[in-house]
Amino acid sequence: MAGATQQTYPLSRAVELLATHDVLVSAPDGIGDLTIAFATDDSRAACPQTLFVCKGAAFKRDYLLGAIEAGAVAYVSETDYEVDVPCILVSDIRLTLGLLADLAYDHPSGRLQVCAFTGTKGKTTCAYYLKSVLDECERAAGGQPAGLFSSIEFDDGVDSGISKLTTPESFQLQRQLANAADSGKRYVVMEASSQALKYQRTACIGFSVGAFINIGEDHISPIEHPTFEDYFASKLKLFSQCRTAVVNLEMDHVDRVLDAASTCERVITYAVADERADVCATALAHTDRGVVATVRTPRFTRDILIATPVKFNVSNALGVIACAEALGIDEEAIVHGFERLRVPGRMELYPSASGAIVGVVDYAHNGMSLQTMLCDLRENYPDRELAVVFGATGGKGVDRRETMGEAAGKYADRIVITEDDPGPEDPADICRAIADAVEAQGNHNWQIVLDRPEAIRTCVRETTRPAVVIVSGKGHETRQLRADGPEPCEADGVLLERALKVWGQTPNFH
Repeated sequence: MAGATQQTYPLSRAVELLATHDVLVSAPDGIGDLTIAFATDDSRAACPQTLFVCKGAAFKRDYLLGAIEAGAVAYVSETDYEVDVPCILVSDIRLTLGLLADLAYDHPSGRLQVCAFTGTKGKTTCAYYLKSVLDECERAAGGQPAGLFSSIEFDDGVDSGISKLTTPESFQLQRQLANAADSGKRYVVMEASSQALKYQRTACIGFSVGAFINIGEDHISPIEHPTFEDYFASKLKLFSQCRTAVVNLEMDHVDRVLDAASTCERVITYAVADERADVCATALAHTDRGVVATVRTPRFTRDILIATPVKFNVSNALGVIACAEALGIDEEAIVHGFERLRVPGRMELYPSASGAIVGVVDYAHNGMSLQTMLCDLRENYPDRELAVVFGATGGKGVDRRETMGEAAGKYADRIVITEDDPGPEDPADICRAIADAVEAQGNHNWQIVLDRPEAIRTCVRETTRPAVVIVSGKGHETRQLRADGPEPCEADGVLLERALKVWGQTPNFH
């Protein structure tokens, strides 16, 4: 199936839209009769009758000239580049991008039920959980699988692949939504990142359900969010576009989240232990296959198997069930959807053949996520050693080195510090900063092994008693980001599984 096409409209319609949203600064007279057949912010995609949008701090006038040569008949910008086609000046190019992308694809979210998750951790897990439930619903009805836009991958029914951004830029996002609608999908599940909400990539999308699952300090840096307040306020923007809000009653700052959610037509709450919630777990039981939760919703009470060893994913599951409640999904689809789910690189279990080691691969790459995971695993496996392999990224999120080091220092018995997308920095410097944070907790049982595959082998090889071995940070990823660009690497799960197999042939204890 070919990808979605854009609608044709008079340029005056775009000008009126920008004026309605108070971003129009000026537009030349006499341009209203120009016909727009295509709009883009990529000069390489320009063609006859294109409306070209100039965006980005690194934008060059040559890009505009290239678009005009290819057929652009007008351009939108915060700067007048004094070229031979009409200039529509605006005050906010990011909001403009969202508005014009939605116009170009004729508001595709209006033909879908779009469900979005925001939060500091767990967005990807929730997205896959809900997709599994919706796919089960559609399987029973003979419909199309739900579209998925996650930080791991995307599938819109026409195109699919590895995601470059958690939430795509406006024109790509609206095209993917249009593809999903044109291919007959009823549902799309997506992650809404704080950056996407802050910079209006999701502008004009009507969310059937928006779920705020948790909040913690992360992505605070000069190139992301300068303050926690900026980060938090960006995430709260989600509710301004939702019909139904889903809120975790057990999250930090819940009163402020509930206040923002109150603007929605409906609010559904969830919690693991707070029975005031609309959706809650009245009992939990740990089994070899995961956690069995007795879940109470406004419509039913039912035991549901959640394939996870940790309680925080029970919270994620309840948030997903709350979203399914908002959508009116059948009870059986919810139960069987959880039976079929798989989340690449998120709390994936790799038990050794003897069961002496429980291997866990997870994407936890900040202090909040790592601490939550270690605390849950400590509670669920009180008699086992907790050993963890992790690093921290270079060039951003510098505070993670301290917060992850603190979490590991407090809760892990044995620590192997390694590289994790060092980017422009020396991985040895990053690892040393993590080690300092570990030491500050009085934990001296750590070592630095810069090569990540060898770090995983080392952590497994040195296991001498029943243990949980956690490899954290990269999850499913198969690229290591270095100063000279991405370098192929094996996924953590592949490395851990191989190390466990070798260890099982020559165990260190009996």
